[in-house]
Amino acid sequence: MNEARSWTRRFRPLIRGRFLLIAAIVVIVSASSHAQDSKLPAGQREQIQVAISKFMSANHVPGLSAAVVENGEYLWSDGFGMADLENSVPATSLTLYRLGSISKPLTATGAMLLWERGKLDLDVPVQRYCTAFPQKPWVVTTREVLGHLAGIRHYHQDAPPDDPELANTKHFDDPIAAGLKFFAGEPLLFQPGTKFNYSTHGYTLAGCVIEGASNEKYADYMRENVFLPANMVRTQQDDRYTVIPYRTRFYSLDKSGRVINADFLDSSYKLPGGGLLSSADDMARFEVALLNDQLLHRATRDAMWTPQKDADGKQNGYALGWGNGNKGGIATVGHTGSQQGTSTAMALAPGLRDGVIVLANMEDADTSALASELLKIVIAKPAGTPAK
Repeated sequence: MNEARSWTRRFRPLIRGRFLLIAAIVVIVSASSHAQDSKLPAGQREQIQVAISKFMSANHVPGLSAAVVENGEYLWSDGFGMADLENSVPATSLTLYRLGSISKPLTATGAMLLWERGKLDLDVPVQRYCTAFPQKPWVVTTREVLGHLAGIRHYHQDAPPDDPELANTKHFDDPIAAGLKFFAGEPLLFQPGTKFNYSTHGYTLAGCVIEGASNEKYADYMRENVFLPANMVRTQQDDRYTVIPYRTRFYSLDKSGRVINADFLDSSYKLPGGGLLSSADDMARFEVALLNDQLLHRATRDAMWTPQKDADGKQNGYALGWGNGNKGGIATVGHTGSQQGTSTAMALAPGLRDGVIVLANMEDADTSALASELLKIVIAKPAGTPAK
């Protein structure tokens, strides 16, 4: 299981078996137990629901929640299918899913807020803020860490499914300190700034920097400075040993295409890069807060969304915690996530102030493709839509 599944990962068909072929269609026409009052035109909403139905059927997804932001306003969210198959609990817009690597844009936002406040210099050695990270032959900066240019490895290459990093079952009460022990003592892969190498471990280092710059624990700082200001009241650490209301169950497919419970994972060792829980509701509010400059000043946000360059001056399509793309000539930013029992995607078109969220409780489902399809529907405004 590769939690990160690089933001560039594309669709790999999972047409296996016939599970949910009918169920996914049924839930489309069924009212969920909680949905955001929709301001979307009926035609747009129907297109979105049809796209979700087809996606769930093709990928055997038990439960999915999605949300739409348009013109900087949270317009719609809903849940489809089941958050818990065994107990027949429906998915809603409040259902909490593992974010996987969508945790990275949240962490990057927290770091940029410290930069904006003058508490964090992105271009000095990380050891100024994270003394637990050993000195290396080259300087490592927070900017390089956020942009995956720091030379820090990702998971072990060609690691088996039971690799301790991919299938960790131990809970750590101090996630940052524990997470650093997985990689901090190892050599860098290359001189920082020269190459792009996606690294979830690097975001543990970013979490350590946040703790040093803020003088708070990562989870406390993020809750007080990012989640609550954005009204993300349910976003939290995915603690497998705590009873967390609204949390979904996690699923995968076996070799025959049968839906089964996903392998157990305790993600506490990679909290900043892949250990958060959130809902479609909360993530839509995060998009709204960014698009309306409620979390970061516009200049800070734009700096966060600017693609980084390697030593040769080439842009790699990744900014500070965010991937950059293009949808029909419209610039987009976003991220995806995948780990045991979850597949997620977030996509925004900042120039139009539109965005979508897709969260599913099935691993290895290409939510990136669905998010792109939903964003295309949102961008294609119905006739008569007022100009922005």
